[in-house]
Amino acid sequence: MLWRLLIFVWIAGWMVAALLFAPQVPVLHETTRVLYFHIPAAWIAVLALGWGMLHSVLYLVKRDLQHDDHAAAAAELGVLFTVMATVSGSLWAKAMWGSYWNWDPRETSIFFVLILYIAYLALRGSIEGDEKRARLSAIYSAIAFVAVPFLMFVVPRMYETLHPDPIINPRGKVDMDPMIRTCFFAMLIGFTALYFWLQTLRVRVTRIERRRELARGL
Repeated sequence: MLWRLLIFVWIAGWMVAALLFAPQVPVLHETTRVLYFHIPAAWIAVLALGWGMLHSVLYLVKRDLQHDDHAAAAAELGVLFTVMATVSGSLWAKAMWGSYWNWDPRETSIFFVLILYIAYLALRGSIEGDEKRARLSAIYSAIAFVAVPFLMFVVPRMYETLHPDPIINPRGKVDMDPMIRTCFFAMLIGFTALYFWLQTLRVRVTRIERRRELARGL
């Protein structure tokens, strides 16, 4: 219980530090604050979808429904954090470019990732039978994730973009004010811990639901 509380204290504390003490980026001005939500949310979206792909492959190898539980939970959370990244990015776009949506390469890419995994969840919901659902979903997830790094990291760099420069510059260095860098990476750590707690919680709920269904069937 204590470590769960520590996650929220960590995130809240560093967010206060970011809002009150971290300087603004000259080009971004007040919208600098959005990066402490937007980029960690995008990072967790990719992490969750990758975690789902890993467990999908493990399911296909071992045929253990526990891996399917992890894959399903990761996909749900991946969609949730993708929506968070999309919404926060849209608010950022409105402040910077005057429009919530501009079909910028980065906006378009994350939109396609969202559609790809909403389709995954729809597929899971349309298949009856745990084994069949797990097998077909695992195949879809393993194939779908191949597109994620391409859409999130490659496509946006192939075209001109309105999006601010990446955190890691072309020289491979993190070009940030020290306080911004500290707050930013602290938020990444906090969001990552939050994700793995939510992942564990969602898997436990799934297994409880399965046991209840089995009990009803007896």
